[in-house]
Amino acid sequence: MLGRMSEVLVSRRKALGVIVPLLLAIAYLTLAERKVMGSIQRRRGPNAVGLYGLFTPLADGRKLLLKETIVPMAANSSLFRMAPIVTFVLALMGWVAMPTGVGYVYSDMPRGVIYRFAVSSLAVYGIMIAGWSSNSKYAFLGALRSAAQMVSYEVSIGFIVVSVLMCSGSANLTDIVRAQREVWYIRPLCPMARRFFVSALAETNRHPFDLPEAEAELVSGYNVEYSAMGFALFFLGEYGNMILMSSRTTVRFRGGWLLPRRSVDSSGRGLRVFGVKATTVLRGFVWARAAYPRYRYDQLMRLGWKVFLPVSLGWVGLTSGVLLGMNGF
Repeated sequence: MLGRMSEVLVSRRKALGVIVPLLLAIAYLTLAERKVMGSIQRRRGPNAVGLYGLFTPLADGRKLLLKETIVPMAANSSLFRMAPIVTFVLALMGWVAMPTGVGYVYSDMPRGVIYRFAVSSLAVYGIMIAGWSSNSKYAFLGALRSAAQMVSYEVSIGFIVVSVLMCSGSANLTDIVRAQREVWYIRPLCPMARRFFVSALAETNRHPFDLPEAEAELVSGYNVEYSAMGFALFFLGEYGNMILMSSRTTVRFRGGWLLPRRSVDSSGRGLRVFGVKATTVLRGFVWARAAYPRYRYDQLMRLGWKVFLPVSLGWVGLTSGVLLGMNGF
């Protein structure tokens, strides 16, 4: 009995060790994004709450927490309330198998890549439930767009990851990092790393692929009827997925917590190295939002199905041929 209780306590401590830093990272990612975009666009970012605006995320969170949750009369109230919770929980579940340092992983699954694909394939359900249960044509059209977009780019991401799996010989994310001890995969798989990043922008509905939330056409898309904490949970889920996709890019192409041809045995040092690498990828998310105009929907679909899918599939064949040739068949 005592052993079971201790296991539960350890599991809860590990879960808090993932959730609390993630929530803090999401809060200050929003501040960093607004500051960086302000600098790019030659204007001031948020600077009114606290020194240099450092308390702005806390003030925003308090405001959303205290606001009243409004459920439209024509909405399906139970599904309407459940949708943001589903989206946020799935964003947290993606971190279960994500190694961020030496020993920093909640569950080191032998098939962590397969688990991640299973969780990401479920992410579309929260958005679809939100769009349908709102009983709003704008929300429903935004949900349909998001579903088509996420499914389309998940296919190309799958083939890109297959190339990484062939190079590492394992579906365990920790083993994929260790396989990059000599050379990061961003060098031999550079075209695929770039396509993975662009697909990550589309997968997370980020600019310039934020068509499910296009203000000019759909007001705000699938979350147009949400307010208070319902909207906040969608917001947290989106930014949590941004950090997760940056971490996935770091693990699969940038050597995780490893430095080039150097061993990082300290868990704390490895965590810092991983954080710096993931932050540089996150800068790309912010820069793309500030620099590029929004795609048309037909351009988005054409890019996914007629460019990324054939190229990623061809690269799988090229990678397998090169590996077979190096191993002498």
